[in-house]
Amino acid sequence: MNSKKTESPWLHDVPGLAALAPSGLSIGVATSAMQVEGAVRDEGREPSTWDTFMGQSGRIVDDSTAAVAADAYHRTSDDVRMLRELGVDSYRFSLGWPRLQPNGRGGANRAAVAFYDRLIDELLAAGIRPMVTLHHWDLPEPLQHAGGWLNRDTAYRLADYAYLAGESFGDRVDSWVTINEPATVMLGGYALGVHAPGATLLFDALPTAHHQLLGHGLAVEALRAADVRGRIGIANTHSPVEPASDKHDDVLQAELFDTIHNRLFSDPLLLGRFPELPEELRHLTSAFDEIQPSDLAAISRPIDFYGLSYHAPTRIRSGGPGHFPFSFVPWPEFSTTGSGLPNAPEFLRVALRELAHRYGDALPPVVLTVGASYPDVVQRDGSIDDEARCAHLAEHLAVAFAGAPGVDLQGYVVSSLLDGWEWEAGFTQPFGLVHVHADTQDRTPKRSYRFLQELLGNR
Repeated sequence: MNSKKTESPWLHDVPGLAALAPSGLSIGVATSAMQVEGAVRDEGREPSTWDTFMGQSGRIVDDSTAAVAADAYHRTSDDVRMLRELGVDSYRFSLGWPRLQPNGRGGANRAAVAFYDRLIDELLAAGIRPMVTLHHWDLPEPLQHAGGWLNRDTAYRLADYAYLAGESFGDRVDSWVTINEPATVMLGGYALGVHAPGATLLFDALPTAHHQLLGHGLAVEALRAADVRGRIGIANTHSPVEPASDKHDDVLQAELFDTIHNRLFSDPLLLGRFPELPEELRHLTSAFDEIQPSDLAAISRPIDFYGLSYHAPTRIRSGGPGHFPFSFVPWPEFSTTGSGLPNAPEFLRVALRELAHRYGDALPPVVLTVGASYPDVVQRDGSIDDEARCAHLAEHLAVAFAGAPGVDLQGYVVSSLLDGWEWEAGFTQPFGLVHVHADTQDRTPKRSYRFLQELLGNR
């Protein structure tokens, strides 16, 4: 982590920051099933692509697994109590696809339905609105054996799963997220091989974008067919992109990355068409030249909100390793998070403005999800001082509260409630407002939890 320290005046004026919060803005926290539930072989759950991936030597930084994670499967009441005491409006969590529908097709696992019923009911009893993500990366392994997101049929499997979930929980869920960060699945899982399933297809991974977007559209239709009461949206990651210089090749490659990371996943949703690259790069995205019009009609079905996951900006230089046409350039002007990303809250404002500029009236209300990894400092009394996370949280909240012209910001979600199993980083990158002890899974609220608690109490 960059030693440059990020200060925030809001750490010493929490009531002042709270006063800036727009009236009606929902503030919540998030987790995902694979990262916190554990119980990976309990009560009918079958393996996902990530179960297989984490069992392969060298895939996970610390050689850990999610077998126990934060043990949230057995600690529902404890976690809901912490949410209630925190004072949040909503809780975003994901349904474990391999838990609820273990083989990716067929009926629901009754034990899983009972588990999520209990969680949803306890949230509602605590006055917390459930925000459910259908698919947060844990694809059932049988679907991966059939090709995963390279197989068009997986889109239809997601739709069937969405209908099943809608029938089971649609009377009580406030908001539905169809897919979390499909760009990360394509780039990390199928292009670069750092995420499950570990494929290194580079630009041959592009069909997974189409199939995930189609799955989203079909899932929207399925949820509405199940007559769910809640709002429906998606969560796309968006990174403002800058070229490393004004040289033609750098500018061109920055446009390429902006297209495949950002616009490839938002243009079809909001404009009903796939983005076009300059002529000299168009051959790279030829996979989208003959998309069926009916697919685009399904993908661009109206949604009730647009989920935006913001992590950091990206700086691009022409030329990369092997056959890769570009590389990522650091941002020395910013401090970095524990995972090495630039801590650049001002670029959250850029991301919001870019969405408003590109999509205008086609942009639905926006729900943000923001979070960062930082090391925890354990004090003599056992308390945990994560000042850097507090500053990150405060500065990004301040930007969100200020808003951006043309953006109807309706929600802000902090990722995450608990320290969990952070994918390929294992347990080396804590994101939580609450520390989870590695051996006992006991919960200890951090300074950032107390900071957010004070802010919510002062609204």
